[in-house]
Amino acid sequence: MEFLPNTLSKKLWVFVTTTIIITIGFSFLLSHYFYEKIYVENVRRGLLEEGTKLSTEYEGGPLSSELIEKVEWYNTKNESEVFIVSNPRELSACLPFEIDYDSIIAPEERDQLLNGQSVEKMGYEERFDRDVMAVIVPLIDSNRLEGIIYLYVPLAKISELTNDFSLIGLVVGVLFVILAVYVGTIFVKKMTKPLEIMKQAAEKVTAGDYSARVPVFSKDEIGQLGTAFNLMSVSIQKEDERKKEFLEDVSHELRTPISYVKGYSEALKAGLAKTSQDQERYLALIHREAKRMERLVGDLLDLSRLDAEDFRLEMCPLPLAQLVEDCLEKYRPSLQQKGLLLNTELDPDIIVNADEGRIEQVIQNIVDNAINYTERGRITVLLSKHEKGCILSIKDTGIGIPREDIQRVTQRFFRVNKARTRSDGGTGLGLAISNKLIKLHGGELEIKSNLGKGTCISIILPVI
Repeated sequence: MEFLPNTLSKKLWVFVTTTIIITIGFSFLLSHYFYEKIYVENVRRGLLEEGTKLSTEYEGGPLSSELIEKVEWYNTKNESEVFIVSNPRELSACLPFEIDYDSIIAPEERDQLLNGQSVEKMGYEERFDRDVMAVIVPLIDSNRLEGIIYLYVPLAKISELTNDFSLIGLVVGVLFVILAVYVGTIFVKKMTKPLEIMKQAAEKVTAGDYSARVPVFSKDEIGQLGTAFNLMSVSIQKEDERKKEFLEDVSHELRTPISYVKGYSEALKAGLAKTSQDQERYLALIHREAKRMERLVGDLLDLSRLDAEDFRLEMCPLPLAQLVEDCLEKYRPSLQQKGLLLNTELDPDIIVNADEGRIEQVIQNIVDNAINYTERGRITVLLSKHEKGCILSIKDTGIGIPREDIQRVTQRFFRVNKARTRSDGGTGLGLAISNKLIKLHGGELEIKSNLGKGTCISIILPVI
């Protein structure tokens, strides 16, 4: 389709122009149709009716002078030409143009006349410079052709029929063209303007300006396209902002441990650690920061896998109470070191279809936060049945979360207390990972907290 114009406005103009041409051509064909089917048919019918009426005056026998005079008188009063002759060959003396008897009445047409049927003829006559319609009505007596009534009339041309309307038609045609051009221009501009604006906005988005928006002029398909474009721009802008924020957070998270590792390793290299105790302390700090970077990279890889469409969970029937007990057992030393009490109440009959390693990862993330943010008091772990399956609640008596931050703690790198989290090695990704994992299991993660009184994080999962 390379022959088509390369812009929508040109295509619309081609469409409009083609439509007008087709309309004019159709009007031309329609005028000829009406000429053939209406005007010519009316003339034929009129001549036939006249000839039939005149033939009723014939009473049989040879043509009387009285009948001939009647027909001649009728001829002077009628628009068509009417002749009555006893022999068709006499027509040559009556008609104002040359005729050939055999062409006027062919042998088969003579048989038709003898059977009492009229003959209709139409052909071009050079003298009149137009077609001529003729009707031949037989006068029969005792199966003998005593004479004929010949009627003919030159047919008017289409140009003559429309002569009275030619000037009006010309004026109307010019006005129609002007109106079509004016309306077509407005129509094309109105149709293509939103698309041109969208094209410019798309070019801005391609160039990295995600703030580009398009005005929505209507509620039709183009308006819906504009709305969809705006929604797409908003999504791309938000995603771009999240990506920039993510990269900034990663850079910020890595900057601190890298600076520690670099600083203490340079101190060791320069011999600033004079004693073995100082050397061990420097090495311990380097090891701690290396573990922090390792954990950050691991969490980032987890998030990357979770965001991938091909991520799959290894599901299997799992006694959740046993998994929780095994996971909590690892935290006994940490709880004793901080002097925190651990209360548990677990329903052993609850079986879930889940990925054991991923559920354990979620529990560890939540328990890590509970221990890190609780200086005194207790941590309570409850597992019971729920209307949606089961609910695992991990509650602490720690510092709590401000109400305005509760909805944001599952965002990547979000911290309520950034300084404290860095000091204990957190990455700010644990709850973001946990939230994604629980959703992949078809569950929900609920967070309730009172500032200064503690936090309760609940995991709701479907059961087998």
